[in-house]
Amino acid sequence: MTDRASERVETIEVAEREAGMRLDRWFRVHFPEITHGYLQKLLRSGQVRVNGKRVEANARIEAGGRIRVPKAARTPREGSPAAERAAAPGASKADRALIESLILYEDDDVLVLNKPFGLAVQGGTGTRRHIDGILAGMADRFGDRPRLVHRLDRDTTGVLLVAKHRDAAAKLGRIFQTRSAAKTYWALVKGVPKPPQGKVEAALVKASGPEGDRVRKARPGEQKEAMHATTHYSVVDRAAHKAAWVSLKPVTGRQHQLRAHMELIGHPIVGDNKYDGGMDLPAENIEAKLHLHARRLIIPHPAGKAKIDVTAPLPPHMLTTWDLLGFDPRRFDKDDG
Repeated sequence: MTDRASERVETIEVAEREAGMRLDRWFRVHFPEITHGYLQKLLRSGQVRVNGKRVEANARIEAGGRIRVPKAARTPREGSPAAERAAAPGASKADRALIESLILYEDDDVLVLNKPFGLAVQGGTGTRRHIDGILAGMADRFGDRPRLVHRLDRDTTGVLLVAKHRDAAAKLGRIFQTRSAAKTYWALVKGVPKPPQGKVEAALVKASGPEGDRVRKARPGEQKEAMHATTHYSVVDRAAHKAAWVSLKPVTGRQHQLRAHMELIGHPIVGDNKYDGGMDLPAENIEAKLHLHARRLIIPHPAGKAKIDVTAPLPPHMLTTWDLLGFDPRRFDKDDG
């Protein structure tokens, strides 16, 4: 009888590197098939214990501690999210290597990536390869299915925030809703905005055009469907009267907001085919790619730790343009430029 009981239970010793980790986080790392709700049920019933004692999910574990894990806990129930994750295909070796190369910051709760040009964040019509899908296939690496907190357009580069578990995603979502996240974008625009610093306040509505979905300024009578949008801009440097390096700080987070707002003031972002920035490039040898980069993100940590403050280096095509126009991105290595 003892042998049969031991077959149904496994006792695992906590490693030195895991000292101080929360118990629920430890389970996400070792047993990603176990959902948070199911873990709570196992803890309440005493099936999961630490050093023979009942504990809460947020208990901190110590090196050498012994965690009791019933075999039943490691069998995903049919139809559960855990079972679906277990059945999902894993990411390829090349995609795993890509994600690892993009990581700017990582802790137990948050992952920050430096999104490259041309890679979609989420799936859509005709889009099979995207960051969300790759991350879904890396639950074994992160201990849970990472969840996107915000979005960037396919051709926008830079800081992309990802929650490593459901609780962090919920908290970060609320932080974004209260506009407590400070976002800074860099862009190259046609011409030089006047005044050199200003604010664009223009409500936006979705509109389909010959070049695909885009947004435009709301017209009279469209107030009900209009989305309030505010963007602060500042000219950092200029190339005569042909182009300007601008710092953009969105107060709101509407689809295509920065792209639409810059077009509205007569200074579309270079390389933006949807918003009049794709033709008549301001100088020869500038690549016809969108010159919009999510440069920096400052946001409260979902676990109450020190603020997350991450800066992404310029992508190759923008770095080449900056060099061509004599702009020096090193002027803003760690300030809010």
